[in-house]
Amino acid sequence: MRQFKEGFLWGGATAANQFEGGWNEGGKGLSTADVTRFKPDVDVQDMQKQWEITSKDIEEAMKTTDTTYYPKRHGSDFYHHYKEDIALMAEMGFKVFRMSIAWSRIFPRGDESEPNEEGLKFYDQVFDELLKYDIQPLVTMSHYEPPLAFVMEYNGWYSRKSIDFFVRYVETICRRYKDKVKYWLTFNEIDSVIRHPFMTGGLIEDHFESHEAFEQAIYQSMHHQFVASALATKLCHEIIPDSKVGCMLTKLTFYPYSCKPEDVLKAQQDMRATLAFADVQVFGEYPAYLKALYQSKNISIKKELGDDEIIKSYPVDFISFSYYSSSCSAVDTTGLEVAEGNTAAAIKNPYLKSSPWGWQIDPTGLRISMVDLYDRYRLPLFIVENGLGTSDKVEEDGSIQDDYRIHYMAEHIKTMYDAVTIDGVDLMGYTCWGCIDLVSNSSNQMSKRYGMVYVDCDDYGNGSYKRTRKKSFRWYQDVIASNGGSVLNEE
Repeated sequence: MRQFKEGFLWGGATAANQFEGGWNEGGKGLSTADVTRFKPDVDVQDMQKQWEITSKDIEEAMKTTDTTYYPKRHGSDFYHHYKEDIALMAEMGFKVFRMSIAWSRIFPRGDESEPNEEGLKFYDQVFDELLKYDIQPLVTMSHYEPPLAFVMEYNGWYSRKSIDFFVRYVETICRRYKDKVKYWLTFNEIDSVIRHPFMTGGLIEDHFESHEAFEQAIYQSMHHQFVASALATKLCHEIIPDSKVGCMLTKLTFYPYSCKPEDVLKAQQDMRATLAFADVQVFGEYPAYLKALYQSKNISIKKELGDDEIIKSYPVDFISFSYYSSSCSAVDTTGLEVAEGNTAAAIKNPYLKSSPWGWQIDPTGLRISMVDLYDRYRLPLFIVENGLGTSDKVEEDGSIQDDYRIHYMAEHIKTMYDAVTIDGVDLMGYTCWGCIDLVSNSSNQMSKRYGMVYVDCDDYGNGSYKRTRKKSFRWYQDVIASNGGSVLNEE
């Protein structure tokens, strides 16, 4: 019987900014996510316009307690439903649950000297509940929600002070949860600051005198995150000796649109643009081609004495990544259709089908991605995001027949297995994204659903927030119970 290795970590993934809610409870401060507006008048496939934000937008958001157009303030209300949600995860058989700690729940402004005890207690309760069911927490330290005061008063990660603030936060949570959390990730999709600098780095373009200065700030912020990630890894290993700390990157997989050498080269360059930022966290140094990019853009990174040694001394233990779709690259894009993807748009592949939100579905691309990453880094991999965001229909009998989600996940699990058994990839686990419905990051919608549990809430926050098992719930329960065998041994 074909199945995954013993101890394989099956589970699901969420992020506090999209799932937790309780935005103004328990002493929590505002974060970048709490001022991110849902824009129903903007095409949901146009992520860049959905994410555009100015200082004026933020000031308006700070004046209101509205949750209708600021959906990440309510999320799926895990804050009040965590016991019910964790029981559902246990019923599915989860071995691991990837979640994030909201930095602004622990340090509401980001710069305090003492943490918010009420926030710390909340996560104590969450971790205790998970461990009651033998579910290991996989905790992301920073997932798209820097504290807003830190952003407005310090320019977020552009400030050198960001490192000290973050290290204080990391030391606090590692000491507090040292007996409860073994698996950690530092920055979610650390490469993403180049695509959405406000969400990831707390950078607002109108705070800078020019677009060139803003671009400089983006790469400077990236450097500060590299140093902070290395110091977080150091602290975690010192405080929790058996801990495992991973980096997390967006696996943007590009194919040459044609066999023209120029297109092949373009695809290689596009892949490098993401991998460069994992290279630093794994190899402990800036790759030559990233330095060349900085030189060509006239980017000058300000470093303090010892930064390079810190980055070199504390690399990560494993590579985690998100994978949803693939794209194509071409030098001449005239007449070529563009498709959306995870935080980026690129050329549409004519051989692939797309989801209703325009993301192309490519299970084989997951295997290709795994081989690329493992051959490059030779460290264990962990797939911490993968899933299909689409509409679900509640039938008259209350059921949700999401066979399309089952098919999507099954095909990706099969290619995942091939990467392990045929290509020799070392894979730690798999946590499907949005295991319980949450607010989509790309469109700020609830109607773009990923979960195997339906949450009764619409795009405007209306609903009972009642949880309902979808058809995929029982299917995934069987997958985990059989360690993948129910999918891999289908006739």
